[in-house]
Amino acid sequence: MDLKGICVLSVILVVALIATTEGKTPPTKCQCKIAPKERKNCGHPGISAADCRKAGCCFNASVPGVPWCFTAKPKKVKKVCPADPRIRVNCGYPGITAKECTSRKCCFRAHPAGVPWCFYHRTVEEGNISHETLPVCPHGCPAAPKQDKLSSPSQWGFRVPRA
Repeated sequence: MDLKGICVLSVILVVALIATTEGKTPPTKCQCKIAPKERKNCGHPGISAADCRKAGCCFNASVPGVPWCFTAKPKKVKKVCPADPRIRVNCGYPGITAKECTSRKCCFRAHPAGVPWCFYHRTVEEGNISHETLPVCPHGCPAAPKQDKLSSPSQWGFRVPRA
């Protein structure tokens, strides 16, 4: 590897490190309900509550002798089929059957017209069904075609009702 390649790789690593340590979402109160003796340290000695939360950790200084900045419980998430047909990400192909679609571990709803009928699940935090996040795509999600560039309904993988 030449010097230019090493420099590019170094910049990528630094950017990745910054991205993993900054801008994390603070944990919820439920994620921070951990018995004091079960806390796992998540910060340096003397870390402030604000810096601890900014790092995506919990902070509670009420119990001496245990970490005050500690790792949060993981968020509980589940897969759901999105209710809003406008946010469906195509998981099928034109004419796919419900059985073929579900064998791909995708959702199938043969309505409404004009949207994918076979589509990926979405992950949502439990207890927060309305807050949808990224689709769950077992082999990576293909980019969804832009609405203004669609020339035929079959590009979305749904069946057009026959008259």
